[in-house]
Amino acid sequence: MKITKLFVLLSAISGIANATTYTLPENSGDSVITQFHDDVPLTRAEQNETLPDVARRFLLGQTEIVRLNPDVDRWQVKKDQIVRLSNRRILPDTPHEGITLNIAEYRMYYYPPTQKGAVPQVMSFAHGIGRQDWKTPLGKTSIVQKVKDPAWHPPESIRREHAANGDPLPAVVSPGPHNPLGAYMLHLAVPGGYLIHGTDIDKIYGIGMQITHGCVRMYPEDIEALYNSVPVGTPVYMVKQPIKVGWLDNTLYIEAHPDLEGEETTLEQKLDVALKLIQKAASDGAAQNLPEIDQTALKQALIALDGNPVALYQRLPQQVLPVWLPTGHGSKGGYYHGV
Repeated sequence: MKITKLFVLLSAISGIANATTYTLPENSGDSVITQFHDDVPLTRAEQNETLPDVARRFLLGQTEIVRLNPDVDRWQVKKDQIVRLSNRRILPDTPHEGITLNIAEYRMYYYPPTQKGAVPQVMSFAHGIGRQDWKTPLGKTSIVQKVKDPAWHPPESIRREHAANGDPLPAVVSPGPHNPLGAYMLHLAVPGGYLIHGTDIDKIYGIGMQITHGCVRMYPEDIEALYNSVPVGTPVYMVKQPIKVGWLDNTLYIEAHPDLEGEETTLEQKLDVALKLIQKAASDGAAQNLPEIDQTALKQALIALDGNPVALYQRLPQQVLPVWLPTGHGSKGGYYHGV
C-alpha cells in the first residue's frame, strides 16, 4: 500500500489558535479524525523560541510536540526552523458523548450535541495530568459543579508538601493570575475533589505533561471554551489508552503513545495489546479475521511512540451484492441490490 504525504505550512496569524474542532467521519464505523486532509501540517518559527512556545500557539501539549519533533531541540528552535504539528487522531474507545479524557495521550475529547441538520463534531484539547505520585483517577464520572473565578483551598497534604519544599501555601489562594485553578473550574463527581481547571501564568507550559496533584489542567482559552459548552451533569469518561486502533475510509490505523512515568511495558506487551485491538477492529468491520497487516509499520509505530496514526492495512470497499427477493405470490421474483 503506497501512501503519499503532502505538506502544508501553517502559521498562527492571530497569535493563539482556536480550540481544535474536527468533523466526525461520515461512516459511523470510522474513528480516525483529520484536521487537514491528506496533509502533514508544519509551521516555521518566526523567531528564536522553544517547542513549548510553538505548542502554546497551536494549543498542543508539550509532550505531544516533543514526540513529533525528535530531532528538534526542545529549548532552542531557531528562526525559520520547521516544526511538525499534529493532524490525525484516533478517537478513544469510549461512547461518543460528553467528555473523554485519555490520560495516556494527555488529550481530551468533547462531543457536543449535534443540532438538527448539522454535521457531528468533536472538540479536542490538550491537558496536563497527575504526577506519578498523584495519579489522575480512571472511570466514568460526571460534572457536578461549574465555578468561574474560583478560589483555591489547597488540601492539607499539598500544603505539607509545599512547606517541606520551602514554598508554604496560604489556606486560601484568591482568584487571579497566580491562582493554579485559573479562571474556570469543573468539579468532577470523584471522591477526593478532582477537578478540570485552567492554569496560572506560572505553569502555562506544563500543559500536556504529568504535573498536577491528580487534577486535569488546561490552557486558559480551552477551559473557557469547555466551561461555556458543557452543562452540569455531562458524563466524563476517564481512560488510559496508550494504543488505539481505528478505521478511516477502509484503511486501518494504529496510534501509539509512550508509557506514563512510573509505568513500563515491553515491546512484546505492546504488540500483544495492539494485535488484540486490531482483531477487534477487524471483526467490527468488513473483515472477519485478522487482516494481513503491515508488520513493519506496526513495529515501527510501537517503537516510535510518537502519537501519529500509522496505516497498517487497506481493505476493499464493502461490495453491494444482488439479493433475490420475491415480488409477490406466484411471482418469479427478481434481483435487487443490497448488502
